[in-house]
Amino acid sequence: MRIQSVCVYCGARDGARSSYGEAAEAFGRGLAERDLRLVYGAGDVGLMGRVARAAQAAGGQTFGVIPEHLVRREVAKTDLQTYVVTETMHERKKVMLYNADAVVLLPGGAGSLDELFEALTWRQLELHHKPIFVLNIDGYWDPLKALIDHVVGEGFAGEETTAALTWVTSVEDALARISAHV
Repeated sequence: MRIQSVCVYCGARDGARSSYGEAAEAFGRGLAERDLRLVYGAGDVGLMGRVARAAQAAGGQTFGVIPEHLVRREVAKTDLQTYVVTETMHERKKVMLYNADAVVLLPGGAGSLDELFEALTWRQLELHHKPIFVLNIDGYWDPLKALIDHVVGEGFAGEETTAALTWVTSVEDALARISAHV
């Protein structure tokens, strides 16, 4: 199966390093240049806004999903090709994942982790078989990798958990792996 649509989980803030925002923008542009649709949380703030604006500026397709209670808080980006407002966060995550062929995690906070772990859990339960990429900009997700290795090492998850995540350290590597995925 060729990947045509990529779900991006990332922060509603810019983070402490400029490299996070630069990566989000490069990733958004890269998706558009490869004719890959961006599926994301429909916010116009932080890394979310940066990845979407970059994809749009490069002529890319955008699909945003936001729960009603976050429309004002995350400054909903309503100028997307597809803009969906859900009732709940759970429904948002479901719509995002079901409308994508792959998942990419950029730097983010608790919400991004929640989205990642739900996608990972659903994959373990064989509710989907979509690839999940962790874009580890400047080692941001190193503690997460250590935690997942610890969970597996302590016997609370199997090696399939580790195998379900593809760790990449650059936007170029992430885009190349997505483009090559069959």
